Amino acid sequence: MKYYIIFGPPGAGKGTQAAPLAEHYNLKHISTGELLRAEIAEGSPLGLQAKALIENGQLVPDEVVEGMIARAFGKYRDVDGFLLDGFPRTYTQAIDLDEMLEARDEAITAVISLMIPDETVKQRIAHRAILENRQDDAREEVVQNRIDTYHRQTEPLIEFYKQQGKYHEVESLGTIEEVGAKIRALVDSL
Repeated sequence: MKYYIIFGPPGAGKGTQAAPLAEHYNLKHISTGELLRAEIAEGSPLGLQAKALIENGQLVPDEVVEGMIARAFGKYRDVDGFLLDGFPRTYTQAIDLDEMLEARDEAITAVISLMIPDETVKQRIAHRAILENRQDDAREEVVQNRIDTYHRQTEPLIEFYKQQGKYHEVESLGTIEEVGAKIRALVDSL
């Protein structure tokens, strides 16, 4: 099984690139947000636990999200691997993911980091806010907070995965097709 992480700041194109990438390589795309919604809709024990937390305005703890991811790894057998989108976001989650995969006698294959400057992040999110009527993305301070959170919590994972020799950057500028071609060229070279 192959395990890829698609990584990058908000607005880098992770969600846009994940679906065609997963389809091209027969990977199961696991978006933590979609996974949470699916588990809640299914009424699984983890989903019920997450629903109760969300309804009370609390963050879903790492253990619950990690449990859902482990469940997904065991659930999908007709794929050649997985593409993680939105996980891990912190050093602790990265360590936990490595341990989860090690217990399965597996490991992360590669981290694909979509790189764009902060100014482009702001432009893309503002554009997305208009297209998708996402009010949270329309407020500059919210967008800046998301960028700051990425730099503070998630960006340190770059060094973590570089030390493992699994980190690869792709410039996420150009058309969707051009960026997709860069990503496929990278994956094919691994």
